[in-house]
Amino acid sequence: MIPPTQPDRHSDVGAYALGVLDAADTERFEAHLAGCDRCAAALEELMGLPPLLAEFKESAPTPETVTAAPGRGLLDGLLGEVAAARRARGRRRLSLVAAAAVLIVGGPLAAVALTADRSGDDRPPPLANAVRAQFDQGEKAAAVDPVTKVSAGVSMAPKTWGTQVVLQLANVKGPLTCDLVAVGKDGRRETVTTWAVPEGGYGIKDSDVKWNREPLYATGGAALNRGDIDRFEIRTLEGKRLATVEV
Repeated sequence: MIPPTQPDRHSDVGAYALGVLDAADTERFEAHLAGCDRCAAALEELMGLPPLLAEFKESAPTPETVTAAPGRGLLDGLLGEVAAARRARGRRRLSLVAAAAVLIVGGPLAAVALTADRSGDDRPPPLANAVRAQFDQGEKAAAVDPVTKVSAGVSMAPKTWGTQVVLQLANVKGPLTCDLVAVGKDGRRETVTTWAVPEGGYGIKDSDVKWNREPLYATGGAALNRGDIDRFEIRTLEGKRLATVEV
């Protein structure tokens, strides 16, 4: 008797990164991920990109970024593809959508709040759990700015191309548009990532809104080697300093 064909869990990595697997498939893929170096490496690559297209759609483009950002119609189309693929449970199609998101949006950026889903699902999205795990595993440094009271932590992991960085940001209110800059010991400056802070903010402990009490995690990278980095600066795009983390 021919055994039933087992699903190819390797092809689920794109869908997992986008957070579109159902609960049962998510549990099965995470069990597979624990013993699969191939999928772990693929997920790490995807985590350096902006898979949360819905959040990107809500926060952008602004007049300053419209030349660099994809059109809203294009993002709407991608989101429609994800929704259609999820309904059809087409794993191959989901992988193609994930690849399209990587190619069109581009850049080493993912920013996620470890919050409940506003649709009513209390579980953090899979990518949020992965980014938090990535933050926990790296070399960490943290600081609280004495003026702004913004709390910032960075987690660093050396890579062949430079340094992978995960930022944890709390006690910051918006609306703001910010960036994280790595400053080298020679004075060189490299933007690691940018993000938007909504009016309710992130990591506001006394907030009445559940998702505003959670910190923001943003991941990106710098070409600077870990040993060449002196500090990280968190600023608004208008130039106001929110926090500095010495490393």
